[in-house]
Amino acid sequence: MTVQDAISTAINEFKKTVDHLKDEFGRLQVGRASSSLVENIPIEVYGTTQPLKAVASISIPEPRTIQIQPWDKGSLAEVEKAIVGIGTGLNPVNDGVSIRINIPPLTEERRKELTKHVKELAEDARISVRNARQEAHNSFKSMKESSKITEDDFYKADKRLQEKVEEINDEIDSLAEAKEKDVMTV
Repeated sequence: MTVQDAISTAINEFKKTVDHLKDEFGRLQVGRASSSLVENIPIEVYGTTQPLKAVASISIPEPRTIQIQPWDKGSLAEVEKAIVGIGTGLNPVNDGVSIRINIPPLTEERRKELTKHVKELAEDARISVRNARQEAHNSFKSMKESSKITEDDFYKADKRLQEKVEEINDEIDSLAEAKEKDVMTV
């Protein structure tokens, strides 16, 4: 493994972390309807587990309403059961043709809870970035100890890696700040 390989591996981990954070933020219920709240709910149909988006069309007919229309009407009950079972507090209404979910407005208390959760998710992302940085740093150390790189190369690689870590942490902070603002907007 070369220094560049170790840095590239770490950068790929950083990108995965940011993508995961964006996905988690998309799932947070902020008082508005969004297909990302339900699209990845696992549904047990036809003997296999599939995400909801694979068995139904999801639309947003009104700002606070999600409408789910399974392609097979026989799977309405399974879809409804799965939505209730994930524990988001969403209450599906089955009308025999589709399922409607009304998103309640957020209370001040719930907004504060969501803000705390956003901060926790951002901190988890920072921890993941630190772990990836540590792995790359350990690779640099082993290369230095086995004389594959010089001490100067070690410090240069570590500095380059730290610059990337700071960029990613800034991105995580800006994403968290934007999401907190979104959550607190009435």
